Amino acid sequence: MPVSRSLRRLLRIRDIEEEQSRLTLESALSELTRLEQALAASGERNRRGRRLVQASARNGELLDRVAGLEESYAASRLASALAPRIAESTSNVVALREQYLGKRVERRQAETLIREAEAHDSVEDGRREQRTIDDWYHSKLHQTDAEKDTRESAPQSELERESALSRKGIPYRERRSQS
Repeated sequence: MPVSRSLRRLLRIRDIEEEQSRLTLESALSELTRLEQALAASGERNRRGRRLVQASARNGELLDRVAGLEESYAASRLASALAPRIAESTSNVVALREQYLGKRVERRQAETLIREAEAHDSVEDGRREQRTIDDWYHSKLHQTDAEKDTRESAPQSELERESALSRKGIPYRERRSQS
């Protein structure tokens, strides 16, 4: 019995679900990467602001000092706003990864079921073929025995036929007229 259509359909569904789950995970990972890059850019912005403050302290530019302080303050506000989003995104990625791995396991289970069914079908086909070969050989064996019996009961050569007729007591002239 071949693998059922419902099993193949289940495999296709599991494959599609796994693909969708993988794409969702990749999207969440790219979002997390984008947020982490924004946090890194915020840290760099904070460092630039502090360097500006240090440079203004050396050369006495009051506007540079204020701009540096404001730059540093804006970067720290951005970093504090990004931190909870990164934490939420990280937990979302973890959940989506678990979901993806679950879908992957389900697909592999369906594949395993199909492989086992195909292996069972292959074994059954082999048995059926062997049974056919055995039946053919058995019939050939009996056919050969039947042909032997026929050959023994009916003489094959002219000499054998003559000797069979003479055993029956039929004279030679009559034997020739019967031929």
